[in-house]
Amino acid sequence: MNTTITIVGNVTRDPELRFTASGVATSSFTLAVNRRINTRNGAAPTEVVSFFTVVAWNTMAENACISLTKGSRVVVSGRLEQRSWQTPAGEKRTVYELVADEIGASLRFASAAIERNQRQIPSIDDVRGIVFDGSESSPDTEREYAESASSLITESQAGAGNRELVTAGL
Repeated sequence: MNTTITIVGNVTRDPELRFTASGVATSSFTLAVNRRINTRNGAAPTEVVSFFTVVAWNTMAENACISLTKGSRVVVSGRLEQRSWQTPAGEKRTVYELVADEIGASLRFASAAIERNQRQIPSIDDVRGIVFDGSESSPDTEREYAESASSLITESQAGAGNRELVTAGL
């Protein structure tokens, strides 16, 4: 069962970019979500703030670090995960984090300009050493993979009215 939750709030600190031992990018930041609670007796409404730790992975992590700053109002959609560990002193700790599937700007009080990142097409050096079909990689299989990846068709940046197809080459 995979339940998606969506929260809207303000970034409380600039996202922090880190890399795992295997080189995978990850970033985390905290989102403050404000709620107003009205009272029945006519008193002024009270405001309650909840703080959520948001974790992003791979390209989204890098884009979040480039795009988000403290105070940015964002919409985050993802899944809530629990992580537990034991401290060196023997205390058990638990944290709940929102693992982001999507992060976007909230346009309620601001405007935004979207800039699309170009996709990277792997070269022969990128696939060297990958295991294919359970057998060891060879120069022939590496070249075959790189050539099939390079034949992807991409749109050039010529403009919406003049779209020409270009075959990417190595």
